[in-house]
Amino acid sequence: MAASNPSAAISVMLAIHEKKTVSIEIYRPLRNYISSHYSEREAQNLEDDLQTVKQLRSDIERSSTDTPEVRRDLLQNYFKTLVVMESRFPISPDKDHVNSITFTWYDAFKQKLKAAQQNIHLEKAAILFNLGAVYSQIALAADRSSPNGLKVACNSFMASAGSFAYLRDNASMKASIGHSSTLDISAECAGMLERLMLAQAQECFFEKVTSEGRTPGLCAKVSRQVGLYYEEAFAALNVPPLNQHFDRTWIYHVQLKAAQFYAEACYRYGLELHEKEEIAEEIARLKSGITALADAKKSTKGVTAQVVDAVNRLEANLNRNLERAVKENDRVYLMRVPAPDSLPPLPAHSLVKPMLMSEVLDATKEKMFATLVPDSSFKALSRYTEMVDEIIRTQAEKLQQGSEITRVRLKEMDLPDSILALEGNFCLPLDLKEDVEAVQISGGPAGFEAELQQLRDLRRVNQELLVQTEELLQKEAREDAQFRSQFGTRWTRPQSSTLTKNLQERLNRFAANLKQAADSDARIERAVRDHSALMEILDRRPIESALPTLARPIMSLDANEDAIVGALKQSLRHLETLGAQRAGLEDMLKEMKRKDDILPKLMTFTGSYEDLFRKEIAKYDHVCEEISQNIDAQEHLLMKIQAQNDEFAAVFSLEDYKASREKSYKQIAAAIAKFQEIKDNINEGLKFYVTLQDAITNVKQQCSDFVMTRNIQCREMMEDVQRQVAGLSFQDSKSNTYPPVGTQPQPPPRTSSMPPGPQIQPNHSRPQAPYYHHSMEQPAPAGYAHPPPPYASPQQPPPPYHLPATGGPYPPPAQPQQQPEYGQPAYPGWRGPYYNAHAQQSVSHPTPPYSIPGPYPPHHQGGGYYKHQ
Repeated sequence: MAASNPSAAISVMLAIHEKKTVSIEIYRPLRNYISSHYSEREAQNLEDDLQTVKQLRSDIERSSTDTPEVRRDLLQNYFKTLVVMESRFPISPDKDHVNSITFTWYDAFKQKLKAAQQNIHLEKAAILFNLGAVYSQIALAADRSSPNGLKVACNSFMASAGSFAYLRDNASMKASIGHSSTLDISAECAGMLERLMLAQAQECFFEKVTSEGRTPGLCAKVSRQVGLYYEEAFAALNVPPLNQHFDRTWIYHVQLKAAQFYAEACYRYGLELHEKEEIAEEIARLKSGITALADAKKSTKGVTAQVVDAVNRLEANLNRNLERAVKENDRVYLMRVPAPDSLPPLPAHSLVKPMLMSEVLDATKEKMFATLVPDSSFKALSRYTEMVDEIIRTQAEKLQQGSEITRVRLKEMDLPDSILALEGNFCLPLDLKEDVEAVQISGGPAGFEAELQQLRDLRRVNQELLVQTEELLQKEAREDAQFRSQFGTRWTRPQSSTLTKNLQERLNRFAANLKQAADSDARIERAVRDHSALMEILDRRPIESALPTLARPIMSLDANEDAIVGALKQSLRHLETLGAQRAGLEDMLKEMKRKDDILPKLMTFTGSYEDLFRKEIAKYDHVCEEISQNIDAQEHLLMKIQAQNDEFAAVFSLEDYKASREKSYKQIAAAIAKFQEIKDNINEGLKFYVTLQDAITNVKQQCSDFVMTRNIQCREMMEDVQRQVAGLSFQDSKSNTYPPVGTQPQPPPRTSSMPPGPQIQPNHSRPQAPYYHHSMEQPAPAGYAHPPPPYASPQQPPPPYHLPATGGPYPPPAQPQQQPEYGQPAYPGWRGPYYNAHAQQSVSHPTPPYSIPGPYPPHHQGGGYYKHQ
């Protein structure tokens, strides 16, 4: 034991000395084992690892000349090495094992006692003990008068407690079973040292809260927990086997510390009671603390003077406050002081816990001796793993079957949906709710008006395009007729109506299609109006507000509805708890398998592997038993829930509610179906109008090209006619100035008689046009007997249900495109697809071009069908 008192205000604490050992030869036995059981080459390959083990053991053996921090790191590294060695080197007296290594360690508290074992468990237990001792020395050396030093001391005491806890739980039993051992590494001693280190770590927190001036109530809770930890350590020291092993100074120190911090808690708690004017309890608490100190001071032999002085100062403070409280009670409060044994226990609050050393000492990442695993161990481990997997698979199937049974039975009873409906928490079936959400995201029935307006706008745009295209042809035909009337037989150009027959027929078909499409639009609008009442439910947000409610009965004879509902809900909560337990049990099985590493045992076990397997598999039995109990409990609970639900259904008319709810579900489903039908028809109409607009635009471009060509022909023919007329006049003037009697004079050509349009002026520098390179006497070219090639085989319009075909606008005359005509009926029937569509699919449409500029102003003299704005 070591003590420390950095300053008069700092409490005295204890540290542990390390265990001592003797020097052993570890390198040669390990190397010989590798060479004989594996190969000499393997031994050579592992030479560095063997030297590392030798050096670590040598450093452990030498006197503690290093600092505690260096010693701590050495002990941790050596312990990880021992974990690796344990799984690869069976150290025992067996002739096939490493049988020439004997570990010897002396007792830390009675150094004349020692233990020697041909077993690595003693070595591991001793290293863990020394690790806890070194952590306590680091804590004792810290300057607790500074905040940082106080933190280091507290953390080191908790690490020391964690080391002793790890020794107790993982190494003490293995080191003591069937072998000679010392008491310092026993489970009893390790547990006592863990409590002692926790007491001193909590005491560091007490020093912290008092130095920071925290409230008396908090200080009292922290102080009481310090006393509880000391009391637990004192209790362990007072019973065999530890009561005869430790020096009495240890026992007196721990006893006095326990009394001191109990009295400190009474003192601090009394301050809080005084502030609350609870004088009677304050007096009782102070008396209790004084009595505890007086009893503990009877045994102070060997206790450091600093501890005794601290106890005396505390006793003086208690007496002073007690005297003050008694006077105030006698003069002012006149309260009856309760007996100390009638008071409730003082509140305590722990701020410390043992450090988790499994992470600090984790050797899974160590690479030493990685290649050394015997084949027999591999095979045995594989067999054991298969046995464990079979257990886990069987139990997992039971758990999953239990969960599935619960799900099916509850669904048959409509639970917990009926309970939720009673509480106002409605919910749609998942697939129906997803459909409603999709409808609402797309705008719902309320968005139909905007889409219908888009149809109207697209129809208007197509009508305007059609009117503009017809006006192009009509204007050209009027000009051609005017020139033909003016020049008579000299105007040998074919008539416009002959050349534009195919174009006009296509425009007529487009007009018929638009009329039929308008009828389709009217049907859609009528469907929206007719079914708006059905579809308005889809605009309810949330949609659950449209569902019926499960109401309580209007009249109740015994008013036991709440009891029925409460019992059913409690059973459902119990069922949910059983489900959570099943999930936890499955996770427990998987975690047990993950931690179930029996390879070290397989390497050191000398008996039958089957015996070892039975022993190891037995640890899964309690989990399997819990699973069976869970399944049985669930079955009984489901039967109980069935009876409770029958009573619930009878009281709350559950069947009527279900019928009403199913009716609402069907109404919502019908509204969704009708919405989708109308939505598809609208999308089909949008697609139709966009496709038709492309077709009309294409024909309009052809008409524009035709008009431009005809204008060029007109200019050329005008020049030829003017030259012919001029030539005839010149000949007549030479022979006869006047025409013969009875003949009608030829009127001179007048440009003013030409219709409005581009003025034709002679142009002697223009290039020759390909259409009119002939003289007056020549016959009309073949180009006028038949329409020009671009218009002889006009491109058929694309069907209104598909995107326009790719390629040029003027296909070869010999191979006209064979495509469906727009003249087909737009409506085969109300229940059929709209707009004569061949493929029912939703497509995204571009924003309709609501304003299409044309080369001519809108026609205002047409009938009522084409109405322009």
